Amino acid sequence: MSDTTYDPVTLDIIQNALEAVADEMFAAQRKTSMSAIIYEVLDLGTGICDGKGEIASSGAGIPAFVGVLDKAVKGILAKHPIETIKPGDMFASNDPYWGGVTHLNDMILALPVFSEGRIIAWTANIAHWNDVGGMVPGSMSSDATSIFQEGVRIPAVKLFDAGVANQAVFDILYINSRLPDYLRGDLWAGIAGVRIGERRILELVEKYGTDTFEAALDDFMELGERRARAALKTLPKGVYHFAEEQDDGAIYKVTIEIKDDEFVIDLRDNPKQSGSKNSSREGVEISAQLAFKAVTDTQAPGNGGFFRPLRVITKPGTIFHVEEPGALGYYSEVEIRLFDLLLRCLAPHLPGLVPAGNFASICGTVVGGPHPDHGRHYTIVEPQLGGWGAQQGRDGNSAIFSGFHGDTFNCPAEVAEARYGLTVDQMALNPESGGEGEWRGGKGIEVHYRVRADNNFLSVGYTRSRIPPWGVAGGLDGTPNYVEVLRPGKATEHYSFGTDIPLNTDDVVRIVTGNGGGFGDPKQRSRAAIENDLKNGYLTAERAAEIYGHVSGKEGTSA
Repeated sequence: MSDTTYDPVTLDIIQNALEAVADEMFAAQRKTSMSAIIYEVLDLGTGICDGKGEIASSGAGIPAFVGVLDKAVKGILAKHPIETIKPGDMFASNDPYWGGVTHLNDMILALPVFSEGRIIAWTANIAHWNDVGGMVPGSMSSDATSIFQEGVRIPAVKLFDAGVANQAVFDILYINSRLPDYLRGDLWAGIAGVRIGERRILELVEKYGTDTFEAALDDFMELGERRARAALKTLPKGVYHFAEEQDDGAIYKVTIEIKDDEFVIDLRDNPKQSGSKNSSREGVEISAQLAFKAVTDTQAPGNGGFFRPLRVITKPGTIFHVEEPGALGYYSEVEIRLFDLLLRCLAPHLPGLVPAGNFASICGTVVGGPHPDHGRHYTIVEPQLGGWGAQQGRDGNSAIFSGFHGDTFNCPAEVAEARYGLTVDQMALNPESGGEGEWRGGKGIEVHYRVRADNNFLSVGYTRSRIPPWGVAGGLDGTPNYVEVLRPGKATEHYSFGTDIPLNTDDVVRIVTGNGGGFGDPKQRSRAAIENDLKNGYLTAERAAEIYGHVSGKEGTSA
């Protein structure tokens, strides 16, 4: 082992190495998981925390998932006295009331890394599991009113004790899932991920020394804080308010106060917790962290130091601070609505930063039942792609996930057909009109799943289903998200939220996600851009005549 060194180059090498370690953890978990939502959709996150549980580096995956990991580790440390934690221990938690943060489908694994008799870091990951029990297959029910209806609760317990598996926990997990084989594979993939992270960290420690490693983490936190405080000084100081109506008529409200040394988000004046659409206090902090990062310094390290100037105020018993035993199955829709709320609050004061509205929903879609080829139960869990809003100088992106959901992908039609009891009849861009402007909103998608057997089911949770993505500066609003069930010879059924909707052979689940809002007066759209929209099917001739009248004489091309 080398002598202790604190030179900036060495510290920078260690800091960059930690980013690579987190990415390797991500790759290992992805390549060994059983479920397509992990290995195709990438519905997971990996990271490394310091010995106190502050996030130090993050891998790929969902930003809102990476934001869970430090809070989960701190929950573990709050429950387990430090002197009771030993080398070889590994912890599991999915319970939002015990450090799980999100909902019961999302399992967190955390492993303490020891050197010289003390914890110097934690490796951690989180991934969505297809089924953890509960009142319905897929474990997500919009009818749930209590967390006890949503599945098995694992409250920050030891999965391994000094390297020895706690078989009782494994057995409890397996027996509570309708898909035990998939759960087993996904669990061991997560175990492999945190273990490879531990191995790589110990290699760094062997090369540079324990003290130097810890000094690099401290230096990285200080860098994050310096960057955040420098960016905070450039923001307009003041107190800003915003309120937004939701699909169900509820009004969400926020007050943001920007000071020289603090960024305060006050969410106390909001509706009481209700049903399964609630968020934990820690989950709300993640939404606030993502918004804070977006308006300050997007290139700075998103570690624990960066978020020190941020303060979030909530009221227990509200949708933004659920109290036990409130349900959290659709927590993500609350958090993504909050992310929108925060950015819209700041948009008038930060011109050009925030684009027009996007489809902004996870659009969680769960389909399952007996597989027509072998009769075993299957469950497909799919978030959906959608359209982003336009901004000055460019059209919105089409068919990608929301910024809140991050670096994830849709499940390819070929994989869905091979693994699940469905036929994918169509996967195309949303042809509906909406979101026109000088720069148009991106297009959502239209996907048709045809069911191949009887006694299947559908559960969905879509927001922005009544109030569409907003247009800016004269741009037109986009279009809503929704699901239809098309049954042979029967009337079309329309859903935004629904649980355990029966499906039978040849029923079609038609998924439609929103087109983003437009930016600027549609009459100012260039001739070339309009012609390109017509050529590519983004616009019909009838809609062009309605919105643009005669084709604008403005030349040029759209971004």
